[in-house]
This record gives sequence, structure tokens and C-alpha cells, in this order.
Amino acid sequence: MSTAPRTLSVLVLNQPGVLTRIAALFSRRGYNIESLAVGPTEHADLSRITLVANVDDTSLEQLTKQLNKLVEVLKIVELEDKSVRRELLLVKVRATPETRSQVLEIVQLFRCKTVDVANDSITIEATGGSDKVDALLRMLESYGIKELVQSGVVALSRGSRSLSDRTSRGERSRPIRIV
Repeated sequence: MSTAPRTLSVLVLNQPGVLTRIAALFSRRGYNIESLAVGPTEHADLSRITLVANVDDTSLEQLTKQLNKLVEVLKIVELEDKSVRRELLLVKVRATPETRSQVLEIVQLFRCKTVDVANDSITIEATGGSDKVDALLRMLESYGIKELVQSGVVALSRGSRSLSDRTSRGERSRPIRIV
């Protein structure tokens, strides 16, 4: 069975050690988490973990069952490709007096922000889907990338459904697939 990148949105109690237990579960089974983002939700006592891992259907089912056994995990949803996904990229690019205007044109073309300018570099902030971020990096490579940092994917399902709908503290829900 072939593996594919799967995006999971996991609603958890905001408690110490939860992320460690989830990461360990993937690690013990030999799966690498390709992308990871964790942050607060609209409820102060809950956090959302968005992770991307390359797994097949059978492995995804097993991982979901194991995750559901963790007391702090309230809900797990596999997000479809059409969900809203974004990444944040900060990239420091070489920019000589001769190339500065070309780099700034690329910044405008990709609707990025210039967040710092030095004598020999420009630091750019970009947000968007993986395709946009990857295309931007390809365009900037020839100028020389001095440094970069990229966040994990954050994602929400489209439409009015919410991961935390009908999920209160202590209430567990079965895994669902958001279309």
C-alpha cells in the first residue's frame, strides 16, 4: 500500500507532555512527522495540533486508534486537500545594490512583506500554501539564501464546521473525515 501525505488536526487538552506523547506515538511506529504546528484555540484549555505525515490508509487508522487512547486527545480529523492551509516563511536573501531591485520585484510578485533590510541582505516574510512558498524559494535561490525558517502547516476545514463543535472538555468523539 502506498503512502501519501496526510494532514491531521488534533484537538487536545492544553497540558504539559501531550505533544511529547503524540510525537512518541509516531516515532515508535517509525513514522516521521513532516510538518508540525501547535497553538491555542478559541478555548483557553484546548490546543490544536496540525501535523503532516506520510502514511497509508491502514497505518493512519492504527495511528488514529492509538491517538484516541490518549486521555488528552479530544478529537482527530483528517483534513482534505481542499482545506485552507498556510505556512509562514522568513527568508534572508543576499541583495547587492545591483540585485536589490530584482529581489524586491519578486517580493511584490509573491505579495510578500519585507521585514528587514541590511546592506547586503533583505529579510522577507511570506505566507501561503506550500506551492507558493516553494515557488518563492526557487525564485530566490539564484540570489543566495543566507538563512531561512519555515513554520509547519496550519490548516482549517472549509465551510462552517468547526473541530471544536460539540466537543466539550471530557467529551470524546470518533474520528471523522472532513470533506
